[in-house]
Amino acid sequence: MTKLSTPAYLLLLVLLALAPWLGGYPIFLMKLMCFALFACAFNLLLGFTGLLSLGHAAFFGGSAYVAAYASKVWGVTPELSLLIGTLTGALLGAVFGLLAIRRKGIYFAMITLALAQLVFFVVLQAPVTGGENGFQDVPRGRLLVLLDLSSDLRMYYVTLAVAAGGFALIMRIVHSPFGQVLKGIRENEARALSLGYDVGRFKLVAFVLSAALAGLAGSLKALVLGFVTLSDVHWNTSGQVVLMVLIGGLGTMFGPLIGATVLLLLENKMGELGQWLMQLTSAQWFLNLGESVTTVSGLIFMLCVLLFRRGIAGEVLAWRERRRAGGR
Repeated sequence: MTKLSTPAYLLLLVLLALAPWLGGYPIFLMKLMCFALFACAFNLLLGFTGLLSLGHAAFFGGSAYVAAYASKVWGVTPELSLLIGTLTGALLGAVFGLLAIRRKGIYFAMITLALAQLVFFVVLQAPVTGGENGFQDVPRGRLLVLLDLSSDLRMYYVTLAVAAGGFALIMRIVHSPFGQVLKGIRENEARALSLGYDVGRFKLVAFVLSAALAGLAGSLKALVLGFVTLSDVHWNTSGQVVLMVLIGGLGTMFGPLIGATVLLLLENKMGELGQWLMQLTSAQWFLNLGESVTTVSGLIFMLCVLLFRRGIAGEVLAWRERRRAGGR
């Protein structure tokens, strides 16, 4: 599957590299890449290890706040901001993991949610985060002290490089011997334990890696947009990334990219669609369509569960396997 998928990944990379010259809006595309990396990081934990975390917003948003603070107050360069944010995600992941990893199923999920809410209230009350106003005016700075990132086009290619590097790292992890052990734990934890693997240690390492990459995604988003808000650490963001992975395809490499694209396009284009439908039908209630993103996302999730449980990418891969089997 990996060998056949490589041309698709390269094609996607080329299209993203050309997107600003083909009429793509750089800010939206950069935000999309940040959330796609976030979804891929979460998929490493749920799709390939079988651990459902409901607290990943803590790593995404918490790291974003720390990276933004480091950039604005300490005046560090963008690469150091991203590194500090990534390390923050890894540190939070280690703390969360040590407290939650001994539990399974819903108990594990609820512990991560409770810890994430604790981070949310700390961010809300801390005097340096801006509270409900968020952390504003985050400078992009100069990469390696040489490249000024105030230009959206330069920032776009830096974002593309970071997101592609993070995705390549996740691919390397998944297809390494370590990744194969994670898949074995997901499929049959008792068997992995009987074979002598330290299951708890493998889970903890996977959790920390996922949290670190989520922290990288959040830090990158803070530099791209120039601000961090409470929504980045809210439980709704944790639910959003779960939806991205499930809609795109759990346990697939391409699925989180598709899921992130679908949900962000809904979030950004529902208002425009409502205006177009209102002009077409003269029905005023279509103007409220932009406020119904959560409802539409829920409907898409229901359709996913009822009609294509493997997600979009999962169903495409399953269809391709059926065609191969038929050909043989």
